[in-house]
Amino acid sequence: MKYISTRGHPAKQSFSQVLLSGLAEDGGLMLPEKLPKITDAELTAWRGLPYHALAHAVLSKFVATEDIDSATLAALTKATYTKEVFCTDEITPLRSIDGYAQGMQIQALSNGPTLAFKDMAMQLLGRLFEFELGRQNKTLNILGATSGDTGSAAEYAMRGRKGVNVFMLSPAGRMSAFQRAQMFSLQDANIHNIAVEGVFDDCQDIVKAVSNDLAFKRAHNIGTVNSINWGRISAQVVYYARGYLAATTSNSQKVSFAVPSGNFGNILAGHIAREMGVPIDTLVLATNENNVLAEFFNRGVYRPRPSKETFETSSPSMDISKASNFERFVFHLFNGDAARIATMWREVDQGRSFDVSQTPEFKGMRERFGIVAGTSTHADRLATIREVYEKTGSLIDTHTADAMKVARTLVKHGTPMIVLETALPVKFAETVQQAVGFEPPVTAAQQTMMTLPLRVVQIAPSVERVKAIVAAG
Repeated sequence: MKYISTRGHPAKQSFSQVLLSGLAEDGGLMLPEKLPKITDAELTAWRGLPYHALAHAVLSKFVATEDIDSATLAALTKATYTKEVFCTDEITPLRSIDGYAQGMQIQALSNGPTLAFKDMAMQLLGRLFEFELGRQNKTLNILGATSGDTGSAAEYAMRGRKGVNVFMLSPAGRMSAFQRAQMFSLQDANIHNIAVEGVFDDCQDIVKAVSNDLAFKRAHNIGTVNSINWGRISAQVVYYARGYLAATTSNSQKVSFAVPSGNFGNILAGHIAREMGVPIDTLVLATNENNVLAEFFNRGVYRPRPSKETFETSSPSMDISKASNFERFVFHLFNGDAARIATMWREVDQGRSFDVSQTPEFKGMRERFGIVAGTSTHADRLATIREVYEKTGSLIDTHTADAMKVARTLVKHGTPMIVLETALPVKFAETVQQAVGFEPPVTAAQQTMMTLPLRVVQIAPSVERVKAIVAAG
């Protein structure tokens, strides 16, 4: 199993190299040169596996045994996916919400330490990083950008780990109070929070600029935990396989998934799972008012917007107008034409758009890849949270509400629609209160966390300032 750049750089890498490197040297993203396949016999055998064993089976498709041996990979997955970390033996249990929409289920992905789906991959990534860095006797400076949940998930996974420092950029004032407290209250010496005066895309642009400075990247051993890191995507493929297996009894059945999407990482894992052979009928992509991705899938135009046109919404983890993982999907859409991708992203990197609406690839996209897209608004979120609570007694967060609203009219009789839970509602208590008239209950530990002193530095958007912070350690 070797990995290649979406933009055509000739160097091929192993999984462990991709794990630590982030972007390719030509600015592209790394993908398997050929996606592995899941056989019908394998899918049947996987039905009886606990989550950690399923994770080992799926990840073994992406990791050559001469790179990380099977026994080591099995030990890492077993140590990661435990009841102690995820509060349930099932790890990602399904629950029915038939009272809201017949045939719709929620897959609980937010039982980890930061109450968001990012824990599903990040907890494993922390162990993989520590193993690989120890094996190489290296230190890694992780540079990341977050619109909310990636930052806390990364920091909780990496805090105190040997050989790892985390420098996490976030948009100043644009996360929920709970999200800020989760990140900024950490006092671990290897965790560094940087609040950037701007939007998430400004943070992401800085991370990409630093990563594209190859001399600085090599000198300071810069890596990333954003969803551009292939290790995260591969770990997320696991819960699509688990969701499918939990919702069906036979490999002849199909399911659909509804996915809130901002940076395209979560739904990309679903796309990968479907291409590998998980019997997925439809992938429903839900955006908020920042609907760049929905615009592409509905019209064939990819038009990233500048910071001033990126809305601040009540589902802030999707307040993104440049979806960094989207490049991987377009690479598959155009059959691995790296030169074409490089040309398209030169336009994107210069603030322009591209239009593929008249290409045969776009015209055949829905049938080939099964992706449909729609948009949800603040009013939709409030109405959905309220209706779900009134009809089922269950509280959901704002991002999950976006997915449910978009998917509701797309449920097919006999095909389960699995909504991927993004976070627990306590992380977005203010909006939940608007919808149902009360805030989600918080634990004593969470109440204490909200009062802790914050450790963060606030800066204007500046690549050089971030470099200086990283260099100073």
